[in-house]
Amino acid sequence: MKLLKVIMAGSLMLGLASSSLSADAVKGQKLFSKLLKGPCDMNGAKFAAKHSQEEWKELKTSGKFEAEVIKICPNVKAGDLSDSVQEHIIDFVIEFANDSGNVPSC
Repeated sequence: MKLLKVIMAGSLMLGLASSSLSADAVKGQKLFSKLLKGPCDMNGAKFAAKHSQEEWKELKTSGKFEAEVIKICPNVKAGDLSDSVQEHIIDFVIEFANDSGNVPSC
């Protein structure tokens, strides 16, 4: 019984720690509005709707996200977005992709 409690507590702690370290769709939305809304000349909803969730995930895993951003937004240049910023924006676009049913407020 005591072992079970220790395992449960450990799982909870690990879950909380990993979620705080992972990228965040809300932060990604804020970063999109701050860094890409002007250069892309579109809001976050239109940008995220450029692809499905699976397409955005594939761009993430293949390392081609930045190239896709530059293709969609020619005013953005390579190196404009740090890796950590890209991670948050990727979570945002996956959350609000054209097949997600979600609509962002930016």
